Amino acid sequence: MDHRTPIIELRNAAVYNGSGGKRPGPEDNLVVSDVNVDISRGELVYLIGRVGSGKSSFLRTLYADLPLYTGSGMVAGIQLHRIKPKQIPQLRRQLGIVFQDYKLLGDRNVFENLRFVLKATAWKSEHMIRERIDQVLDQVGLSHKIHKMPSEMSGGEQQRLAVARALLNDPEVILADEPTGNLDPSTADSIMTIFQGVVATGCSVVMATHNIQNLQHYPSRTLRFNQGKVEDIDITTLFGKKEG
Repeated sequence: MDHRTPIIELRNAAVYNGSGGKRPGPEDNLVVSDVNVDISRGELVYLIGRVGSGKSSFLRTLYADLPLYTGSGMVAGIQLHRIKPKQIPQLRRQLGIVFQDYKLLGDRNVFENLRFVLKATAWKSEHMIRERIDQVLDQVGLSHKIHKMPSEMSGGEQQRLAVARALLNDPEVILADEPTGNLDPSTADSIMTIFQGVVATGCSVVMATHNIQNLQHYPSRTLRFNQGKVEDIDITTLFGKKEG
């Protein structure tokens, strides 16, 4: 696999946070314009910027929760500016999505949370379902929690379960919106370690974050959302270069 091959491409794109539709109107709020970004396979990319600067809307545009009105875009081989409603499930099967607030099913245990996703994405064999669930739980260190309810788990364990859910269909890209925002530093480190392992397999991770520790301890490419624009920045300009 050529990890330099773009898995995400945006050209002259604009991001709107509005009501949707075929063309932007007065009800739609332009948050970012003139976006030209390539993200390669196996790349970890941070999105930083103030609250309201467009990071979450950018991620929502990448998984087609918000339409790409202006410019062109491609994610995992699917053209966002031409996507039809029936193609959206196909796109999302190639993505893993992780939210700050986990979005787990509170009435089901760990196994059933994961089984629900696999059944919803057309997995038929119960043997293969069980095998895949065992694999992702081992990957995130939750094999011993397979019968626990989300309410019986810590915040860090719930977020690791959310990451396991995102990994189920072997995605090409993980989109993560503040995945460590509610976690203590040690637990956030465990999530970042999982993401680093995922990136090493060739999966890309695009992660919105306000967590300065992530940027300092796990430096990687960083896109800053600032005054309606997106720019690549050298994160050493934020923290200063290390000596030695």
